[in-house]
Amino acid sequence: MKKLLLVISTLLPFIVASQSQDEAAVRKVLSDQSVAWNQGDMNSFMKAYWQDDSVMFIGKSGVTYGWNKVLDNYKKNYTDTVSMGKLTYTLISVRQLSAEYFNVVGKWHLQRRIGNLDGHFTLLFRKINGKWMIIEDHTS
Repeated sequence: MKKLLLVISTLLPFIVASQSQDEAAVRKVLSDQSVAWNQGDMNSFMKAYWQDDSVMFIGKSGVTYGWNKVLDNYKKNYTDTVSMGKLTYTLISVRQLSAEYFNVVGKWHLQRRIGNLDGHFTLLFRKINGKWMIIEDHTS
């Protein structure tokens, strides 16, 4: 029993540090994403999403599958920097579900001259090839 406690107490700082590094990486993905949006750079904004046909986006128009289709929908709905406005996120919950998955819940707000927009989102991140990527996005 003493050996088990020694192993746990020795490894715990590394486990906690790893979790906090992963959370920081997920938060950085979202920060980079909002910077890209605010610069009008849709392609860089989309780097947060796994570039795969199985990426799922759920919005007011229903479910969309596939990175290219998600990008096309963004470009169709936000044709220029005026329609894009300035994006801010407010994170409500950032939870690590496992070594491979994170769940993020938050609010989004677009400050725009043509009328502000806001809503909520739930994101499922997966660690793929060492990078945290959005694999599911439910935005309302």
